[in-house]
Amino acid sequence: ALLPALLLLLLPLAALAVALATVLLGLPSYDIPPGVNQPAKLRLVLAVLLGTAALGKILEKTGLCSQITFGRYVRQGRKLGVDPKLFIWDLQFNKVPVRVYQPKATSDGRRRGIIFFHGGGWVFGSLDTYEKVCRYISRESESVVVSVQYRLAPEHKYPAAYEDCLNATIHFMKNIEHYGVDPARIIICGDSAGGNLAAAVSQTLAGRSDLPRLRAQILIYPGLQALDFNLPSYQQNRGVPLLFRERAAFFALQYLNGDALHMQEVLEGSHIPPDMRLKYGKWVSPDNIPEKFKIRGYKPHKPHEFKAEVYETVKRLCEPDPCPLLAEDAVIHQLPESFILTCEYDVLRDDGLLYKKRLEDNGVRVTWYHLEDGFHGIISLFDYCGLSFPAGKRGLDSVVNFLKSL
Repeated sequence: ALLPALLLLLLPLAALAVALATVLLGLPSYDIPPGVNQPAKLRLVLAVLLGTAALGKILEKTGLCSQITFGRYVRQGRKLGVDPKLFIWDLQFNKVPVRVYQPKATSDGRRRGIIFFHGGGWVFGSLDTYEKVCRYISRESESVVVSVQYRLAPEHKYPAAYEDCLNATIHFMKNIEHYGVDPARIIICGDSAGGNLAAAVSQTLAGRSDLPRLRAQILIYPGLQALDFNLPSYQQNRGVPLLFRERAAFFALQYLNGDALHMQEVLEGSHIPPDMRLKYGKWVSPDNIPEKFKIRGYKPHKPHEFKAEVYETVKRLCEPDPCPLLAEDAVIHQLPESFILTCEYDVLRDDGLLYKKRLEDNGVRVTWYHLEDGFHGIISLFDYCGLSFPAGKRGLDSVVNFLKSL
């Protein structure tokens, strides 16, 4: 009873913070859809995020620290105490920092091994930020979990994050006997940008005969392409937290180039040559999105005139490592059983739906879980400072239930 009352008291402050941040940052209007899980609480989360961004902008202008540095500081989770059910170690796998979670209870056999890549737009996120999520997955699924602290953009551009995730995964696969893990039950998992990295690493390992074959990949509202920022989900959810349409392009460019130059051209679609758009149109197309996902509104978008000078700066967005949806069928059909979680109120919803179709068209078994009242980033808020959402818990439990089936 206390939390709803507190939310009501904080709503006027939340509205003020949103208005202030919108003016300071020059950001577009925001949208809290009535169908989203706990809209009042989401408005409060939005106020915190925008207030953080606005204060970060002020600190950056005064030269005290960058907006991104301040954002990382605020998002950093607090250190948790000892977990009575888990052994937890901070290690390095191939020079990449990792945190290993291992259940203390005795096991009849070797356990599943889960490699987890956190979200945060390749710019934010850490081992501590996702500590509660990883502990929960390890405890509830009785699995060994390895959380990977890959290098972040913009300081470390592509392919730094991808290479760290790949190298840590290969190290784990080659040393699983030290962790009591079954080589036939290794799973790659990630959310948002981490889902992108999980998909890319899965594709890279698909043809490797010198390593154990992955048992499954788990992709939680992944970002999988940067060709089309005007798909139905981008149009419908452009102003829905926690990921806005403009920020999706911003993060992709920070990852690729370490800056957000040409963001407007990328949003408009003038960064892709016509022949390439034609080639990938069979995979990245609103025609491949089921009609029921267009009911909330969709207007076909005609890309702006192609700009060769922009393409030259972002052409690696047409490669499958940063954009796994663009991989050839020969790679896709080798992928392991997959679990994809999507949220209705998420700009990246259609990336997940398009990848689901590609996997199924290539004979890969897919378990799909759709949060009808979910929004982007909802699982990262699990057990976070009273800002947890029931739909996020449902989503996390769907991941655990899938793991238990393997």
